[in-house]
Amino acid sequence: MGGLYGVASKDDCVADLFYGTDYHSHLGTRRGGLVVKNGHGFTRFIKDITNTQFRSKFEDDLASLRGPLGLGVISDYEDQPLIIGSHLGTYALVTVGRIENLDALAAEVFSQHSTHFSEMSGDAVNPTELVATLINQGSSFEEGIAHAQEVIKGSCSLLLLANDCIYAARDRLGRTPLVIGGKPGAHAVTLETCAFANLDYEIQEYIGPGQIVRVKPDGFETLRPAGEMMQICAFLWVYYGYPASDYENINVEAARNRCGAALAKADDCTIDTVAGVPDSGTGHAIGYANEAGVPYRRPFVKYTPTWPRSFMPQEQRVRDLVARMKLIPIRELIRGKRLLFCEDSIVRGTQLKDTIQRLYDYGALEVHMRPACPPLIHGCKFLNFSRSKSELDLAARKAIKELNGEEHLAEFADNDSERHHAMVDRIRQRLGLTSLKYQRLDDLVAAIGLPREKLCTYCWTGTESCKTCKSCKQ
Repeated sequence: MGGLYGVASKDDCVADLFYGTDYHSHLGTRRGGLVVKNGHGFTRFIKDITNTQFRSKFEDDLASLRGPLGLGVISDYEDQPLIIGSHLGTYALVTVGRIENLDALAAEVFSQHSTHFSEMSGDAVNPTELVATLINQGSSFEEGIAHAQEVIKGSCSLLLLANDCIYAARDRLGRTPLVIGGKPGAHAVTLETCAFANLDYEIQEYIGPGQIVRVKPDGFETLRPAGEMMQICAFLWVYYGYPASDYENINVEAARNRCGAALAKADDCTIDTVAGVPDSGTGHAIGYANEAGVPYRRPFVKYTPTWPRSFMPQEQRVRDLVARMKLIPIRELIRGKRLLFCEDSIVRGTQLKDTIQRLYDYGALEVHMRPACPPLIHGCKFLNFSRSKSELDLAARKAIKELNGEEHLAEFADNDSERHHAMVDRIRQRLGLTSLKYQRLDDLVAAIGLPREKLCTYCWTGTESCKTCKSCKQ
């Protein structure tokens, strides 16, 4: 998915920029970047962070960075920040999201015979460079950003560092969050509000869908108001968001606790222990255990000093190795126990199957699984959430294919349908679970606490608009 952070300060911003960007490392996979603006111009560094932590990669560069304005980014794959020379002036740009119509927009730009894009592997177009090209079609930064947000399908939130300020713009339907924080002498913009607490920033405004804001050291002003329609990604609270972060003034960890409690209320399973698949299942498991009155334990602990997140490596073989090696079982908490695990979700299930077998190998009597969200039936079109190259890699879609149900996806998404129960049982059998029961979508929405029409639930339902908000379909 990626993350971004910007600082406008009366003094040097580099320390806040460095640590604030680092607090987005859980979102990124391939590239990290920093850019700072001072009276002499822009200074920028971009690093490969595929197998190395952001902080360790950039520590040696900090002495070369000085200035009151800066941007940082953790990127899915493209080099960022970009420094762009244009008729609007020279500026730096970072983006996060996924441009669904990237090829069509690039072709339209090429048809003007006056633009070229920098080379990327596989003849790909750098999405951030395309966004810059769209911005440059405006007569001002405000107009150019608004134009880009209007023509982009998918999502694109951005920070633009100009001569004396930062422009912050949330994607048109607010699929990703942007939040402004302030302290004496400085203001910052972040995707993850967990980046504020230890840097002494207080949340001042949650930027709305399509809103464009100009940020300076002593304050901020809205240039274009937020739109009425919002489709923020519900999966942020389920998995991707950091527990200490708030989106739309709703804390991630608190929402996960409520998710777990909802799972427990809907369950009648007799168990000895509740556990979370670390780390993102932990908050859900605590909520389940508290509601059910069953002890919470850690039969697996994660070894984090040297092993990265298992979704980061490019090869499935390496991802599986990382997933196995970083989870260390505790035999005393497994042997002879009926275990129930809360997990954020089941995506492909390849790593989870091995984890479940290891529990049986260590003497577990039963292993039950309670994912905190409904089955993932559709690949996300709006954010880069998964390494899967095909929807058919999803555990739910594999089960649907085995059941010859590709023409009935909506029925499989219905918790009360026979096809849904057949799909869940097929997944249960493949994983070797004693029982498997998914969260109901209505319970997930209630746990998050936003109206249904303000949440994007496409990966579970396959619909881009909800029953009460038809106009948000792109």
